[in-house]
Amino acid sequence: MTHPHIVFAEDDLSLAQLIQTFLERNDLKVTLVHDGKEVIKTVEREQPDLVLLDIMLPNLDGLSICQQLRTLYNKPVVLFTANDTEVKHILGLDLGANDYIIKTTPPSILLARIRAQLRQYALNGEVEQQPATTKSAPAKLTIGTLTIDPTCRDVSLAGTHIVLSSTEFDLLWLLASNAGLILSRDDLLKSLRSIDYDGLDRSVDINISRLRKKLGDDAIEHRRIITVRNKGYLLSPHAWNT
Repeated sequence: MTHPHIVFAEDDLSLAQLIQTFLERNDLKVTLVHDGKEVIKTVEREQPDLVLLDIMLPNLDGLSICQQLRTLYNKPVVLFTANDTEVKHILGLDLGANDYIIKTTPPSILLARIRAQLRQYALNGEVEQQPATTKSAPAKLTIGTLTIDPTCRDVSLAGTHIVLSSTEFDLLWLLASNAGLILSRDDLLKSLRSIDYDGLDRSVDINISRLRKKLGDDAIEHRRIITVRNKGYLLSPHAWNT
């Protein structure tokens, strides 16, 4: 049996070795990299299933590496850092990170989050490779000027094509199919990744932020995808007419 392969970039050698040992005991293969300039070369050479990437690396920082990786690598990139500021979150997700994990996260949750990203990528790949069947597809969904076609996985807003990742499309389809209803992070994670919300997973927030940016939502007062404090997210059925 082939174990999923991870490239783990971390300059704290003792922490890197501890996490490597823990992950390898749980059936993951881990290649360690300690220098920022070596990450791109290692990923190109090894073609891992996931990259776990410290933001603060010597010679080239993790955010710059993430940006470069997205031109040549389409599998999950997870940022791993001690810095939990909102600025770093925004920078990380805008540069293409799939998730953002704080170094104080318990190892068991780190493992669960890595496995969730691997599972999500595998599921997306299987969906893309499945042959067409005679089963009827869901109907195209139109909300004001927003149109979502699940058959060809196409999204347009006021006639302009919007490019979304598979995860972003699935999240938008779920929100739009339940327009006007509040969906909690737990609801969204169970539907999208078949896991429970652990209180730390930021992947939903990351993809919501990406959707807002791509769909022209107001950067300060969100009108199209609304955050309902302590409850979840709601796609407004009335904010897509302009």
